[in-house]
Amino acid sequence: MSTQHGALEDLVVLDLTRVVAGPFCGSLLGDMGARVIKVEMPRGGDDSRAYAPFINGESAYFALLNRSKEGITLNLKSPEGKWMFQELVKKADILLENYRPGVMDKLGLGYDVLREVNDQLIYAAVSGFGSYGPYAQRPGYDILAQAMGGLMSLTGPKGGEPTRAGNAMGDMLAGMNMAIGVLAAVHARTLTGRGQRVDVALVDSIVVSLENAFTRYWNTGRLYERNGNAYAALAPYDSYRAKDGLVIIACGNQSLYERFCNDVVHKPEWIADPRFADNNLRVDNMDALKVLIEGWTQAHTVDEVVELVMAAGVPAGPVYDIGQVVRDEHIAGAREMFPTMHHPVIGDMPVNGDAVKLMDTMPHVTRPSPLLGEHNEAVYGELLGLAPGQLAQLKAQGII
Repeated sequence: MSTQHGALEDLVVLDLTRVVAGPFCGSLLGDMGARVIKVEMPRGGDDSRAYAPFINGESAYFALLNRSKEGITLNLKSPEGKWMFQELVKKADILLENYRPGVMDKLGLGYDVLREVNDQLIYAAVSGFGSYGPYAQRPGYDILAQAMGGLMSLTGPKGGEPTRAGNAMGDMLAGMNMAIGVLAAVHARTLTGRGQRVDVALVDSIVVSLENAFTRYWNTGRLYERNGNAYAALAPYDSYRAKDGLVIIACGNQSLYERFCNDVVHKPEWIADPRFADNNLRVDNMDALKVLIEGWTQAHTVDEVVELVMAAGVPAGPVYDIGQVVRDEHIAGAREMFPTMHHPVIGDMPVNGDAVKLMDTMPHVTRPSPLLGEHNEAVYGELLGLAPGQLAQLKAQGII
């Protein structure tokens, strides 16, 4: 356990979330030093405990998204469980939940009830479509958010079908937005003296991530045509075939394009070509330009292309597979994006690190993900004053 200060070490978080978006948010807060207490049902716990891959019988999927947390069990449907939960809320700064909107109200533990228990509480909920609007009661999963938020319509090969991004992009973006909302609400509390609700939707998180896709539509009235790795706003800004794989060349402005033509491929005539004279023309004629560029890249290896292009000050890089990412000296090495977590059952396990580097209070994995109910005695003893005998009775009754 590190003794360094965490940026959020004075905050207590109750994490009722399951699977991806909410647990990811909780792990971010935990890595930044918050005391995150994961609350699970006594039987089974978080659904993702049953998700592969498994190491020594424990889910590595669950372990990744629930590091830096303590873990307790509690049956919120029982009267004793409701009372215990409200007592925990009195000691908490933040509550995270990702039930379908209205479920916590039906349990008698919605925001209107809990703010009477603790008016400083920041109550953050993440769901597929948010807590209000015509779709609020629809069940939400990442693939639906990608589909209905527009991401799938932009993704895929030229002339191909809409394609889901290869990771749970909606979930991960929603988890990040939930963390941002929570931290904004923490600051607002210093101004107002009160907590508030934070409402995050997976589909909203996808929509806001699509930057100028909507602006292009509003200004042209045309739907985006999928075009593989090319970018509708810039050219050349794409993947190109080399001898042994794909390489990215990214000319983000006219100067970089001219430098590429003059100093890399030695084709100044590409600058004068009326099809490629400025960025808008290059975007309109990106297919023809790609043929020319690949005529050059396919004569070289990926490493050679990257070296030659970058030597001219033009951005370039290889298209990595996951194995190459985890071996990269910058990403895995200097930036420490895959620290090792020491888990009592799994053993040593690499996990995804933190993208935010707070240079004086560096985020880090503070503890491994909890076993189901692992910290019942410690948390309930400290925060509620319950003795081991009382906890044994509560366990026998199925309350914890």
